[in-house]
Amino acid sequence: MKFPNKVVSYKKSVLPKFPILLNSLGNEGKTPIECYEKVKSKVDGIAEFTKILDCLFALGKIEMLDEGVLVHVKRD
Repeated sequence: MKFPNKVVSYKKSVLPKFPILLNSLGNEGKTPIECYEKVKSKVDGIAEFTKILDCLFALGKIEMLDEGVLVHVKRD
C-alpha cells in the first residue's frame, strides 16, 4: 500500500484518492464494479482501487450492504 513516507509523496499515496472514491458512491451507494467504472481514470488500476476500498473499510468510512452495494457511512 502506498502511504506517504520519505520516498512516496502525499500526492502519489492512496490518501488523496479517498475522497474521489467516497464522492463516487454518492448518497445512494453503488456496487464495487459501478464504483470502479466511475473512478478507473483516477486510480492506477484495480489493485490500487481494492487497496483504497480496504483502507476505507478499515477506517469505517464505507460498508457493504447485503445486496452487495457499497455505501458511504456518515457518522456524527
